[in-house]
This record gives sequence, structure tokens and C-alpha cells, in this order.
Amino acid sequence: MLIVDKEISMNTILEMSQNHFGDLVKTVVDIKRGIMAVDAEMHCDEEQFLLEKGSEQDDLWGINLYPQKAQKNFANIESWVEFDSMINLRPSWGNKTRGVDDLKIQKKILSIVKTLVKK
Repeated sequence: MLIVDKEISMNTILEMSQNHFGDLVKTVVDIKRGIMAVDAEMHCDEEQFLLEKGSEQDDLWGINLYPQKAQKNFANIESWVEFDSMINLRPSWGNKTRGVDDLKIQKKILSIVKTLVKK
């Protein structure tokens, strides 16, 4: 598991995808700190890792990165970032799905991914 707080290459993400699932890298984004945890089998492991490193629960959102799709169309970030994680299911906070229902939070997540993940 790795905290990404500086640029990471898509080639590194691609290599990580081979460690667990072959086509995706589970990622948890801290929208307040502008960092991500990557390269674990479960979003909840990354979530716990970030909590231990000072993140707050309200700021953590799970996504999946698809590096092979990014290689085909890096500019279209929506084609290779998926908002889908059990840690996102927070009915008492207004998020009633495994996705990220708030479009402002989605945009913040995509902005952080664009900043940290480079072609």
C-alpha cells in the first residue's frame, strides 16, 4: 500500500494493477488533503491506512482506476475512473449508493486524480 501525495505515473498504476486484479487499482482519495492511497486488495484497508495517517472519515472516498483504459484515452478521465466502493455507502451522510452521489465531491476527486496521476 502506498500514499500518493506527489505525481505518480500511469505506468506505475498499470504495474500495480497486476498485483491484485489485473485491470484495476483500488484507490481511496482524501478530498481534504489531496492525497490517495493505492495498491491494496480492499478499499477499507486503504481507508484504515489513511485514517492512521491523519485523514478524517468524512474526507475519504473509494474509487477504482483502470490503467489500460487510461492508456487508450488518458484525456477522458471519466473513462478510467470509477466511483464504486462499499466505503462510499453512507446513508446517514446522504450518500445512499456505492458511488459518489454528490457531483461536487466527484469533481474534487477527479481533480485530485488529474493532479497526481500523470501519463
